[in-house]
Amino acid sequence: MPQDTRLARLLHVLIHMHLHGGSTTSETIATMLRTNPVLVRRMMAGLRDAGYVISSGGRGGGWTLTSGFDQLTVADVHRAVAARQVFAFGPATDNPQCPVEAAANRFLEASMELAEEALVRQLATKRLLDIAAEVP
Repeated sequence: MPQDTRLARLLHVLIHMHLHGGSTTSETIATMLRTNPVLVRRMMAGLRDAGYVISSGGRGGGWTLTSGFDQLTVADVHRAVAARQVFAFGPATDNPQCPVEAAANRFLEASMELAEEALVRQLATKRLLDIAAEVP
């Protein structure tokens, strides 16, 4: 199963934007990520909806960081773009009436919830500004 790289890609993009004046175009981001500008616009939409970037259309348009970059954490970006579950595995639905399947599912769901909470707590400890400071 392929990994979801949106979080890593968007951290890359946002930090580049910060280091280079705060604005860029979908075309520039697409070149950086070796993808299509249409995919960039889709990927950035979650950040725009969360208020972390603003977009402007037309000639000279593009993406601009909002004033809150200095407080933005990795967890904030994760929440803005996470459309799927963190884990590739999940509960089974082969036989919903089976008490054994139900018990296994309860254990897995509780374990995944705890692990996801721990992951988000860890992501919340790192601001994008701190990552940007690590760039040589």
